[in-house]
Amino acid sequence: MEFKRYFVELSYNGSAYHGWQRQPNAMSIQQALEEALSKLIRERISLVGAGRTDTGVHAREMYAHFDTAKEIVNPKELVFLLNGFLSDDIAIKAIRRVQPTAHARFDATARYYQYHIATTKDPFHTLSHYYLKNKPDIYLMNQAAKILLLHEDFQCFSRSNTNVKTFLCNIKKAEWQQEDDYLVFYICANRFLRNMVRAIVGTLLEIGFKKRKVEDIEMVILSKDRGKAGFSVPARGLYLSRIEYPQNIFLD
Repeated sequence: MEFKRYFVELSYNGSAYHGWQRQPNAMSIQQALEEALSKLIRERISLVGAGRTDTGVHAREMYAHFDTAKEIVNPKELVFLLNGFLSDDIAIKAIRRVQPTAHARFDATARYYQYHIATTKDPFHTLSHYYLKNKPDIYLMNQAAKILLLHEDFQCFSRSNTNVKTFLCNIKKAEWQQEDDYLVFYICANRFLRNMVRAIVGTLLEIGFKKRKVEDIEMVILSKDRGKAGFSVPARGLYLSRIEYPQNIFLD
């Protein structure tokens, strides 16, 4: 039997979910989507995601792949049906046929994250921004962020006792931007470690509030010790914003 592989492009508000990956006693994005696809395609569907967002983390753009013995003749119709079936905090954007060996996780060439901070209380952003009483020094944080681009080993920002083969990541962009009472941290890399972005943001905020010096981040990175880095900011401000793939994996 020949199986066909498809990529699903989706976005979600992660506030009500325990992350992307299936959990034994809690609802995840993966479980919600697998159940919906299985019912509509009438075949047991298993998804492989581009990554694992943690509990409460959001995604403006997420990808996952699945295999099916059936050919999806009208992907747009399936997208419409899925969006009607799923809750309002998950949106399917597209379903595309890909090469049989295409992989949502391993073929990704770049991942982009954003971290959103508000310095005034806003009831519409309570679950989507990290609220700070005072504004940190964005210039100092950007000076420190530039140092990240000079390194590859980010064990110091990885969750402790994580099971990974390497702590090497190629960070291509890391910068803060400010607009009125809102701050956004933009970061792009080929891959990220568990909790990495939240730990980086927490460390940069300590520099922005002058609890650490800009040059301290070099010491933190070289230490390879999570205990030397700053606190992890709350998940609610973190967004997976974009994932890039080689175009030749897509068949449509």
